[in-house]
Amino acid sequence: MILHQISPYIRVAMDNIVERPWIIQDRVLFDYELLYIMEGKVIVTIEGDVYEGERGDIFLFRPKQKHKIVKVEGQRLRQPHIHFDFFYAEDSDKVKVSFRPLEEVSDDEYSWFRNDIIDEMPIPLSSHLRLKNPILIEKMIMDIIYEYETKMPYYEFKVKGLFIQLWIQLLRENHWNRNPHLETNMHALMHTKQYLMHNTNRKISLDEISKMSGISKHYLVRLFQKAFGMSPIQYHQLMRVHAARQMIQYTTDPLTIIAEKMGFPSIHAFSRFFKTVEGTAPSFYRSSKN
Repeated sequence: MILHQISPYIRVAMDNIVERPWIIQDRVLFDYELLYIMEGKVIVTIEGDVYEGERGDIFLFRPKQKHKIVKVEGQRLRQPHIHFDFFYAEDSDKVKVSFRPLEEVSDDEYSWFRNDIIDEMPIPLSSHLRLKNPILIEKMIMDIIYEYETKMPYYEFKVKGLFIQLWIQLLRENHWNRNPHLETNMHALMHTKQYLMHNTNRKISLDEISKMSGISKHYLVRLFQKAFGMSPIQYHQLMRVHAARQMIQYTTDPLTIIAEKMGFPSIHAFSRFFKTVEGTAPSFYRSSKN
C-alpha cells in the first residue's frame, strides 16, 4: 500500500491573511498544496470545476493541476496552507512554488513536477473537502506551521510526523463524506468492536453480534467491512489470536491451558485456528520467547 511508503517533505507551511482584493490566476504547481479556509470565502476553480470555499473547507491542489483562486470581496481571508512532497527526493530543496501556467514552465523546471500518487491511495482525497471536524484539522495544520516556522531542533522530523497524522485524518474525513451511512451507524459499530475485543475467550456467532448491535446480519457485515476493512467475525478472530499470543509470550501457562482459557475444546482445535488466522503455530511464539 502506497501509504506505508510515505515520507513527506514539507516545502512551505505558513498562515496567510489577506485583507485586500486578491486573486491567483490560472497556474500549476510542481508539488502538492493543502489550502485551509480559516476565515472568509474564496471561489476556487480546479480543472474547470468551480467550488465555493468557506470556513472549515480544505482544498487539495495536485502537481500539474490547473487551478485559480479568487477571494470573495468584503471579507478578510485567512488561509493557512502547506506545500509538500509525499516523498523526499534529491531535488526537494531546490523546487520552488509555482505561480505560472503550464505553458510558461521552462524545460529545466519541468523535471520538478512530482509524480501524482493521489489516485493510488485506498480512497483518493477529493479536490474539495467540507470538513465535519474542522477544529481538529485546523489545530493539526497550525501545529505544522508552528513547527516549520520556529524551526526548533529536529523540527524536520516533527513536521513529517504531524503531516502524516493530518493526512490520515483527512482520509478519514473523506471516507465519512463518501459513506455517510457509516457515520450514522458509527456508535453501533464501535460498540460492536468493543464487544468483540472483550469477548476473546469464546467463539461468537454472527447472530449474537447482530442481536447485540441491533443491526441485521447482512447489513452489519457490509457496514463493518466498509468501516474497518474486514468482517466482524474476521475481526474477532484477530482479537482472539492477539489475546492468545499475549498469553503465550508473557505467561508460563502450558499451551493446553491457554487453549482452554481461550474457549477451545482441545489443543488441536486451538492450533488449527491459530495457524489459519496467524499463519504459524502457537508454539512459534513460545519458542521465540526463550
